[in-house]
Amino acid sequence: MQLKLEHFNIKIGQHKALFNIADAKELGIYPGDRVRIRGHNSLSAIVDTTDDMVPPGTLGVFSEVYEHFQDWDQPVEVVPAFRSKSASVIKKIMDKKPVVQDDLKTLVNDIVEENLSDIELSAFITSSYIHGMTDDEVEWLTRAMIDSGDRIEFDTHPIMDKHSIGGVPGNKISLLVVPIIAANGLLIPKTSSRAITGAGGTADLMEVLCPVEFSSQEVKEITEKVGGALVWGGATNIAPADDKLIRIEYPLSIDPYYQMLASIMAKKGAIGADNVVMDIPVGPSTKVPTVQEGQKLARDLINLGHRLGMNVECAITYGSSPIGRKVGPSLEVREALKVLESMEGPNSLIEKSSALAGILLEMGGAAPRNRGKEIALETLRSGKALEKMKQIIEAQGGDPNITSNDIQVGQYTAEILASTEGYVIEFDNKWIIEIARLAGAPSDKGAGVAIHKKMGESVKKGDSILTIYAEKEFKLETALTTAQRTNPIIVEGMLLRRIPGIYGFQ
Repeated sequence: MQLKLEHFNIKIGQHKALFNIADAKELGIYPGDRVRIRGHNSLSAIVDTTDDMVPPGTLGVFSEVYEHFQDWDQPVEVVPAFRSKSASVIKKIMDKKPVVQDDLKTLVNDIVEENLSDIELSAFITSSYIHGMTDDEVEWLTRAMIDSGDRIEFDTHPIMDKHSIGGVPGNKISLLVVPIIAANGLLIPKTSSRAITGAGGTADLMEVLCPVEFSSQEVKEITEKVGGALVWGGATNIAPADDKLIRIEYPLSIDPYYQMLASIMAKKGAIGADNVVMDIPVGPSTKVPTVQEGQKLARDLINLGHRLGMNVECAITYGSSPIGRKVGPSLEVREALKVLESMEGPNSLIEKSSALAGILLEMGGAAPRNRGKEIALETLRSGKALEKMKQIIEAQGGDPNITSNDIQVGQYTAEILASTEGYVIEFDNKWIIEIARLAGAPSDKGAGVAIHKKMGESVKKGDSILTIYAEKEFKLETALTTAQRTNPIIVEGMLLRRIPGIYGFQ
């Protein structure tokens, strides 16, 4: 069938074609089927139908398809196509039948090429979430994810990297770890994520100081020039299947364990990492609630790293309280720069950063065994880490002379005051993150919260225990209302919540 193209200038994350119901009936196709579109290019697309958005004789295509035909003004030929081989692979996984390496390679390639519908991707994610995967399958999935995108191959080794499992607010330690490692002569090309459910990913933070969107080749050049980089992984073509899986996982609110392993290690493998330290925060409100679960995750990461030829060490860290006292991009950057400039800052931030950097220095041969943390601290004290951070900022197109005092935060603020005297006895990380997000973080860089009292600290009645920052007044009001309702920081003796009776007072 010959059809005229009509472009819908919308990106939907997959190859999809919109048929008038009359044309679909003539071709014998239904929503969810696939067709082959042939013009000066040829590709397959997933069928959807309408009775009014496109007229008969017209094929509606979204941006992902149109970019393959944009300089083509002739009708295209459309024919029914067979279902992708990945459909049978997904059926195997749903039926808990064994798959082979080529199955997973086919599946990942179809994910990257946007040949699978959301329903098919959801079936794969849900099945692997329920049934799990074998060690071989996780390795094959990881290798397929590495091979599906760009790889960075450095001439100099070892290549260092770190990753945090996340779930703890204020996790700004990469802004200290990367310059410490690079200042000691090791290469560390740190690709990071933006926040999905948090108040600021490392890429959101670094963007306060300089651009973070670079190609894989540019990341290599920056790293070789100054020893380190702090960039957004989503701008590279490194392990691209991961972002497409996250898009489906997010509304389902699930993070399949074995896909998480593959996702983490694929990104490390794609940048050629030799030595990786994994930060695994544990605590009731983190992604890893107990030390026992943290130890299992550590064993699985170390095992997968060994299969991929990477040396992985894991640090199980305290995750029941924020790192430092600031949450939100600009607030966190200001706090991290202050440490680099003068070693003034929260002990939790300095201790955790130097401990993890110390492990990497020992793994990379830049520090003797058991002296890594000491050398990391000396790198901070001496100003070498600050100087290296300035070089990284400049290499990424920012102002190397920026200081902590130059960082602007939200102009609208509100205080949460203690209603009684006592000690902080409870701290809810999840609500701290939610309040920062309601205030505008991470999209509003100046939004977030400053924490004045942490677990065990004494409080007097009327003391400020939390300050909310926002760039927009209406967001401040929403965040403040939520903070007052949820009491994320509990002081001994405080009324937690009042539950009225059915009829109230008569």
